[in-house]
Amino acid sequence: MKPQTSEQNGSAQNGEAAADAVSVATIPTGEASAASTTELTVSKNSQQLKLEMLNLELASNGSGHEKCTFHHDLELDHKPPTREALLPDMARSYRLLLGGLGENPDRQGLIKTPERAAKAMLYFTKGYDQSLEDVLNGAVFDEDHDEMVVVKDIEMFSMCEHHLVPFYGKVSIGYLPCNKILGLSKLARIVEIFSRRLQVQERLTKQIAVAVTQAVQPAGVAVVVEGVHMCMVMRGVQKINSKTVTSTMLGVFRDDTKTREEFLNLVNSK
Repeated sequence: MKPQTSEQNGSAQNGEAAADAVSVATIPTGEASAASTTELTVSKNSQQLKLEMLNLELASNGSGHEKCTFHHDLELDHKPPTREALLPDMARSYRLLLGGLGENPDRQGLIKTPERAAKAMLYFTKGYDQSLEDVLNGAVFDEDHDEMVVVKDIEMFSMCEHHLVPFYGKVSIGYLPCNKILGLSKLARIVEIFSRRLQVQERLTKQIAVAVTQAVQPAGVAVVVEGVHMCMVMRGVQKINSKTVTSTMLGVFRDDTKTREEFLNLVNSK
């Protein structure tokens, strides 16, 4: 075997450097081995890998819709089919449900019930068609104000994802602006986005707090939700007077006791 010349060695070194510099998007040819593919994958920038792992973690972090057919993340970057397209299949499902209960779907009082129920369910879950950007509609204003803003007793209606029965109550939101304020009605609209979905109260509370943070980047956000769950009233333990209270504290509301107490005093005052 002939020894390698210095020119050949140089070419080999240049080839290795080129392989190191090749873009991650490069696709090996059909003749490339599995080992070549592995080398290209490993050569990804480590920062990009960390970013991808973070995105995967966020996508699966309790949004509640990781395996959903129509939407997969908090902000719904794509929308489901139109409501008109969904109604026939949903109505047929409700008709089957009525039959399964032992009812006659063709009797006078139930003839139009499947369609009515389908329309009602779409309304109860209309938050799936809304995003934070759509609701804000530019209502974020520059303002030299750094004192607490609180909107309390916002009415809330939602659907328990465990039993598909309602829960309802009120939401109180407070935030400490950092030179940006949000139109007051937008706080109520943020509540509507996330409450008009299949929910659990714990996730709903956090989603509202995170949305306000995304909207105005305040020094802190506090959200308290008080709810009555019909799955506890109508079935199971049947405790008609029970209420569930959840809270999420972000930023200074979590870190500073006095700020948190001020918010809670304002929320609990009559």
